[in-house]
Amino acid sequence: MSTVRCSMDFARSTISTSAAHSTSSRKLRSVVVSAVARKQKTRNHNIIHCVAAPDAPTDSTTSSKGQWTPSSWKQYEAKQQPTWPNKEALDNTLEELERYPPLVFAGEARNLQEKLAEVALGNGFVLQGGDCAESFAEFRADNIRDTFRVLLQMSAILMYGAGIPVVKIGRMAGQFAKPRSADTEVIDGVELPSYRGDNINSDEFTEESRVPNPARLVRAYNQSAATLNLLRGFAMGGYASLERVAEWSLDFATNSEQGKKYQALAHQLDEAMLFMRACGIDENHEITKSTEFFTSHEALLLDYEQALTRLDSTTNQYYGCSAHLLWVGERTRQLDCAHMEFMRGIHNPIGIKVSDKCDPAELIELINAINPDNVPGKIMIIVRMGAEKLRENLPKLITAVQEEGKVVVWQCDPMHGNTIKSSTGYKTRPFDLIRAELRAFFDVHEQMGSHAGGVHLEMTGQNVTECTGGSMEVEDSDLPLRYHTHCDPRLNASQALELAFLISERLRKQRMCKNEHLTF
Repeated sequence: MSTVRCSMDFARSTISTSAAHSTSSRKLRSVVVSAVARKQKTRNHNIIHCVAAPDAPTDSTTSSKGQWTPSSWKQYEAKQQPTWPNKEALDNTLEELERYPPLVFAGEARNLQEKLAEVALGNGFVLQGGDCAESFAEFRADNIRDTFRVLLQMSAILMYGAGIPVVKIGRMAGQFAKPRSADTEVIDGVELPSYRGDNINSDEFTEESRVPNPARLVRAYNQSAATLNLLRGFAMGGYASLERVAEWSLDFATNSEQGKKYQALAHQLDEAMLFMRACGIDENHEITKSTEFFTSHEALLLDYEQALTRLDSTTNQYYGCSAHLLWVGERTRQLDCAHMEFMRGIHNPIGIKVSDKCDPAELIELINAINPDNVPGKIMIIVRMGAEKLRENLPKLITAVQEEGKVVVWQCDPMHGNTIKSSTGYKTRPFDLIRAELRAFFDVHEQMGSHAGGVHLEMTGQNVTECTGGSMEVEDSDLPLRYHTHCDPRLNASQALELAFLISERLRKQRMCKNEHLTF
């Protein structure tokens, strides 16, 4: 009986991803009709005309700070930016990038915003994951494919267990630049500029390698374009078909505990597909043959982001065309600084990372700065605190948002608040701490009557040993075996699937017994 119920829930969650006239969509339109009518002048998400972003004002981005332009951020302090030694070379590179095609299109960003609006209303869940920092050295088609298919596996687990649509967003095709705690680092008495990501300098510890090189921006653009091309092919070309669910497993994870659980679920999904066909649902419908997949990264390097900002000719609005969703980090979200100035003018969905250092009044100011019209789907609050600090501080933030009537997506980043140094000297993240923060995130939202809307993970499809724990029981002594990250430790495929099963079970129980005390 439970399998039949799950089949029905899976069918509903699958169909609802494309049901534009569903009950929830009608509710959404009633909430945002005036804002959408004003901000969205076209429903065509497939053919969007974008031009290079001129430094000319539009009539839609004026605030108390004055008129916004793609370069108005330069009037403010820009934190976490490299010191370029050759200004002329940088300017030439940026001019070259301004002539290049956009990596993503404005209509795709609007499509994502509509889906996030549904999540904000409690009608979906966001799965966001990928590398801590993409690298030139690990740029291979099989690495992209493996991370993509782990995300597909996780989304299938979540949809089947929770019975709600899952919005899939990759930390891919642009997640290069990383904020650093200091401008320099010292190794064996030698001080050199910090490694800031492959789009800026190299992680090799030599004086020449650490010099910021503008040519790396073009290489990062080209790698992002190639990655997006491959992701679009996987998403739309049949690889993501629900008929291939069992084939998404990675060889190294198949015989693990999580791999076996996934294969059992894949069999149930096959049964659900048969059930859907028996009900008369077209097995060749595009929703069963393809999926929508979006990209994201931290908009850290503002020169690069400006160069890829485009004016959408169908709406006369600016979009950051380096990714569908951009986020501002904990170190750069100050209201009087350059990153927030840049973010307030582009019309993409925007993520705001907050730690326990963010107070409720500040959060409301951040939301108002980016989304003064309170358009659903525009803002995603990415919470990164650690379990205990989250239990103490998140309720205050939720209360402030509720009292002000703000519509946001709440997402948990259980990675950054749980980084420690292992006994073997490696930076790692214990699985138990990651799970504890996720549990706290769901507990708090249940208590506050708000919607736990998503998870944000640093993960990979590779068989790495970077985070300890999980059912594979990675120990501190195992870390040197396959520690490949260029920055922070990532979950491997088995650990990522284990989290997906835990989240799915929590969402399923929450749906079925809302008043029952729930734990992972």
